[in-house]
Amino acid sequence: MWVCIICCRSLSIDTPDSLYERDLVEGAGKVSRGGGSFKNHDSSLVVEQRSSPLRREAVNRSAFAMKTHENGEIDLEDGKLEKPVDKLMRSNKVIVHNQALLAGLAYCISSCSMILVNKFVLSSYNFNAGISLMLYQNFISVIIVTSLSLLGVISTEPLTWRLIKVWLPVNVIFVGMLITSMFSLKYINVAMVTVLKNVTNVITAVGEMYLFQKHHDNRVWVALFLMIVSAISGGLTDLSFHAVGYTWQIINCFLTASYSLTLRRVMDTAKQVTRSGNLNEFSMVMLNNTLSLPLGLVLIFVFNEVDYLTTTPLLRLPVFWLVMTLSGFLGLAISFTSMWFLHQTGATTYSLVGSLNKIPLSLAGILLFKVPTSLENSASILFGLLAGVFFARAKMRERP
Repeated sequence: MWVCIICCRSLSIDTPDSLYERDLVEGAGKVSRGGGSFKNHDSSLVVEQRSSPLRREAVNRSAFAMKTHENGEIDLEDGKLEKPVDKLMRSNKVIVHNQALLAGLAYCISSCSMILVNKFVLSSYNFNAGISLMLYQNFISVIIVTSLSLLGVISTEPLTWRLIKVWLPVNVIFVGMLITSMFSLKYINVAMVTVLKNVTNVITAVGEMYLFQKHHDNRVWVALFLMIVSAISGGLTDLSFHAVGYTWQIINCFLTASYSLTLRRVMDTAKQVTRSGNLNEFSMVMLNNTLSLPLGLVLIFVFNEVDYLTTTPLLRLPVFWLVMTLSGFLGLAISFTSMWFLHQTGATTYSLVGSLNKIPLSLAGILLFKVPTSLENSASILFGLLAGVFFARAKMRERP
């Protein structure tokens, strides 16, 4: 199916780590451990809704098996008789496995491609209008989601003034998160951005303690400590260190954590002011991307990107427009493929694949953009990536 990160859409370097998507994974973990409470994770309701058909299928299959034995029929697992229904169930199982593999590949490819294309636009083309790029990508998302809604493929909530007023504070943080991600990606190589974004997990964990009275077990704190060590050692050994880029990335970490924490508080209120009493992922992408357009236009003038846009020869190159448009489609593709992957597998598999996906992404970033590196810096990057995998496993095993 298609997913949760829809909120964080395009520029999140590590989709499973970040924001709403990360909250969904945690919520799904609670469901899988025994149908736990949803008190502190409003967004986990979405996962519960997404996974409920699978649970219903499991219940139906159990009921079928019980009925077979009650009627005194042959046990199909032992026996020699294979009914057509059994064959169908087996073939469906193969189909599900194939879909899970296909969904995982689609998610990994779209996620890696999005970051690499953005890096290519900002660095290789030396495009100095990150806010404009963000605005164009969000505009593409609005067009696609609106078209799908009009065709009846998806359903979205109408944008009312009450809903906009409730969602506006979240959207301001969302826009800041995307813009700072653009600015940092321009100056820092992909591998170091991926490692530095681990700091977001540390800030979020501390925020959960103070805002939601959530306690983390020792494995989580060990993973967070390893992330801090890898970020510091990576920065110290980074041969292409850029102070401006690191500053933007640190600001991005705080904004990303703030977005995740604020979203939890706003979700309940937002649901109450919708007509249906619910707020699905497609409605949230419409809210975030639509509201980001006027704010992005204002920021283009504030950061004086208009003068640059009127003079740069890049906007007269059809190939450049093609690459920018591709980045917009990839941004939305991450949302759809991650939702599909989460629906086909489970929270644990989804989270681990997302963490492991950073390893080929970092390697591709170093090779494609010919990033100067050293043995110490490479070791720090690998250490940080493995710490991210350890963190994902620790969060899924964490007690509710």
